[in-house]
Amino acid sequence: MKNNIVTDCKSLEHDPSPKSLRLFASSPEAPEAEMDYRKLFFVDPGRRFQLKDQDPDASPGLDSKAEGEAALAAAGEQLTHLQRLLYAEKKHGLLIVLQGMDAAGKDGSIRRAFTAFHPLGVIATSFKVPTLEEADHDFLWRVHPHAPRLGSIAIFNRSHYEDFLVNRAHRRLDDKAAALRLEQIRDFETLLAQNGVVILKFFLHISKEEQLARFKKRLRDPESNWKIEESDYTERVYWDAYMSAYEEAMAATSLPGAPWYVIPADRKWFRDVALMQITLDALKALDMKFPKPTVDLADIERRYHTAMLEQENKS
Repeated sequence: MKNNIVTDCKSLEHDPSPKSLRLFASSPEAPEAEMDYRKLFFVDPGRRFQLKDQDPDASPGLDSKAEGEAALAAAGEQLTHLQRLLYAEKKHGLLIVLQGMDAAGKDGSIRRAFTAFHPLGVIATSFKVPTLEEADHDFLWRVHPHAPRLGSIAIFNRSHYEDFLVNRAHRRLDDKAAALRLEQIRDFETLLAQNGVVILKFFLHISKEEQLARFKKRLRDPESNWKIEESDYTERVYWDAYMSAYEEAMAATSLPGAPWYVIPADRKWFRDVALMQITLDALKALDMKFPKPTVDLADIERRYHTAMLEQENKS
């Protein structure tokens, strides 16, 4: 697999000393392996690249679905703990952006890769075609209210990039207008990052052949028929234009505090492992700690024992 998007990642915010990621540190069933997906799939900012050079069927560091399941289980326990730290410390929020062509697995990623998160601390938002009211405002107006508060996690299933991607692919944005949109996105994400939001942006990279295979599965499965939309096929015609728009957007907006990652997504199990491991590494790098108690623990201890004695005397 070619990896011309790889960088040394030294500029990544929240990662002062990138280290190789131990996928299987707590998984006895899995082989010893090290793979830093934050380095491997990172889009080098300000540099054009071609998605056709990235293998959507790759699974570096893992040889089988069984290994992937073991890695998911090991990482899941750590994610649960890190979410508790995130909520307790309340110094950061986490924004996860999922983008990709139809059937790339955005919904499935939320179910599988982020299932370890407690649902009360996560809000997932899907940005569809703008409503009439939304269309009367700037394209970021509908997005900002859904940014995560400190201590919480927001997942964007499609995002503020849709306005750029769709209009650029359909040639409704000329070069000047496209550059302005991307500048506004950079400013928006910089604002969030400067106010404590950790931003992780994932492009779920599937092949055109895999997309058609998933369309066939939806067509043959009565329980999946409801997912079928006419746009699945009308937008597929613009595949190359969408790839070009994604390349342009990612190269222009992969910032130190808002990196883009191109995730091979033909293999669903690998997609989920890569998403979870990158998220895990980003949260670990925050070096979060539980805050100190705001009460006098000794006094609370005395009150507890007093309450226990009163209860025992009544019984």
